[in-house]
Amino acid sequence: MDEIQKTLLEQVAGLHEVPAGAYNIRANGTSVGRATTANIDIITKEDKQGIDIVIKPGTKKESLHIPVIMSQSGLTEMVYNDFHIGDDCDVTIIAGCGIHNSGDKESRHDGIHSFFIGNNSHVKYVEKHYGSGDGNGERVMNPETIIELGTDSFLEMETVQIRGVDSTKRTTKATLGDGAKLVITERLMTHGSQRAESYFDIALNGVDSSANLISRSVAKEDSYQLFVSKMLGNNRCAAHSECDAIIMDNAKISAIPEVTANHLDAALIHEAAIGKIAGEQIIKLMTLGLTEEEAEAQIVNGFLK
Repeated sequence: MDEIQKTLLEQVAGLHEVPAGAYNIRANGTSVGRATTANIDIITKEDKQGIDIVIKPGTKKESLHIPVIMSQSGLTEMVYNDFHIGDDCDVTIIAGCGIHNSGDKESRHDGIHSFFIGNNSHVKYVEKHYGSGDGNGERVMNPETIIELGTDSFLEMETVQIRGVDSTKRTTKATLGDGAKLVITERLMTHGSQRAESYFDIALNGVDSSANLISRSVAKEDSYQLFVSKMLGNNRCAAHSECDAIIMDNAKISAIPEVTANHLDAALIHEAAIGKIAGEQIIKLMTLGLTEEEAEAQIVNGFLK
């Protein structure tokens, strides 16, 4: 890999060298590195681009890295990755996509990640998006995540997009079984004329299932953000959706919640707040020696942590 690709890999997966455990590294449309373990297998799909990841029941304290990096301007791809996670597992999965575009053509990565999580399993899934390059070509990422949570399983999902992505549509669909728990944390910042749309569709079908969705976002300059969340309570369950956003300059933000209870004991809550940075916060930091720009940056960084 060249230096640009190494930088992308560090930004989206935190990798400075070959990781321990299982991994599949994809660069410019092809696999450039792969390793499996006794408990985690990675199989190339034969009918379309993508891989099947099979994690054996009882797998504990293992990790899987599956980053995608693109440094070739004008490259577009669609990838399908399926995760089959057995019962009684405890694993961490690090994904993410980084695009460097120094040309005039659009570079685009679309991907569908489907998770089939067995009973009584705990999965932590981290997905980071990052863009760089001084070309006029756009950097576009459209990830879709489909989740099926088995009985008493738990998925922690963290999605991060802080800079460099011109256009993104992020879609997450989840179905929860009995006692299943889903926690999603989204952190997002847009600037320039960037556009980011986030869609969440969560069906709580199981008895005592629960979901907690938290979104923190900052929109600067002329960028646009759309947040749409749908919570469907089909059984005795609890769900909470929270969207907090800071708006700056000429940006625009929309938050559209929808909660539907189809059961007497479905408890569904949605909260949304959009506003600018309070003037007194900036003044307070400026009294400590920061410039106005430094004060704004400090507030934004703290908000997105």
